[in-house]
Order: sequence, then structure tokens, then C-alpha cells
Amino acid sequence: MLDPATERRLLGLLGLGIRGRLAVLGVDRVREAARKGTVRVAVVAADASRHSLEKVTRLLVAKRVPIITIASAAVLGEAAGRDTTAVIGVVDAQLAK
Repeated sequence: MLDPATERRLLGLLGLGIRGRLAVLGVDRVREAARKGTVRVAVVAADASRHSLEKVTRLLVAKRVPIITIASAAVLGEAAGRDTTAVIGVVDAQLAK
């Protein structure tokens, strides 16, 4: 898990990435982008449903995409302007750094 300051910074950057279309949101869109090879890093919520996590993490691991885990789908969703979300995939190389 990340320290609180790092998590806040990450969530702020993810919010900018979503608004700038530099990141994709949700299990289906992240899986689609991973299949195409465009996901640079993924941020997953530890409390997301087991089924959702299995669907996306297996593919991300197979594609060797780095995965960052944060505690809450609600916090991750808030960064993206939603109630909750299980995963956000960053597709922009600069943002992924």
C-alpha cells in the first residue's frame, strides 16, 4: 500500500488522466486496452469484487503491466468522478511515470 501523501498525488494524477483521456476506467475498458498493449500501468482497488479483480489482474500480469493497489474502490472512483471503480489503466507513457 502507498503512504497517504503518495496516494493523494496518484489519485490527483489519475483524475487528470481520466479528464485528458490518458487513462481508461473500469474492468472492461482496461482489459480491452491491455489486450491492445496500450496500458502502461494499472491501479486496482483492493476491495473490488474478487471476480472483477481476477478478470483484470490475470490479463495485466500476462501482459507484464505494473499494478498499483490502493485500499478502496470508493476512493479510486472519486478520483475518476464516479461512486466506485475497480480499476483505472493509464495509457499515456508520460503519465505512467
